[in-house]
Amino acid sequence: MEDLFAICLDRRAVNAVSALGLAHIGDGVFELLVRTRQCVLGRATQTGLHRATVAQVSAPAQARRAERMLPHLSDEELAYYRRGRNAHAHHAAPKNATPDQYARATGLETLFGALYLLGRRARINELFFLTMEDDHAV
Repeated sequence: MEDLFAICLDRRAVNAVSALGLAHIGDGVFELLVRTRQCVLGRATQTGLHRATVAQVSAPAQARRAERMLPHLSDEELAYYRRGRNAHAHHAAPKNATPDQYARATGLETLFGALYLLGRRARINELFFLTMEDDHAV
């Protein structure tokens, strides 16, 4: 059985996944990181955990994090981000986000999905904590 926590595909295989497929995976990766951080910070109640997580995984919050991250991306990472940002989802942006925020959030998720599939967990952690550095809500 393959260890999906330690997956490491080559660039060609990752590029064959659609941008929205990468965003789907990246959404899960990002949420797992946020949930883990919440538990480590000692959010004890289910309500506290849920509210803090939802606030950080919303499209507006992810869009702000993407803006913090952009100057630190390599050309390859920026290409994944742009691929996701420019992908046209078949549904409208959530009520709490503008189309631009939703596009930037999708870019962030696409990048995290690509890095996960490429096996670049250290880089995911680096970018995740970089996006959190000015986050006083948590």
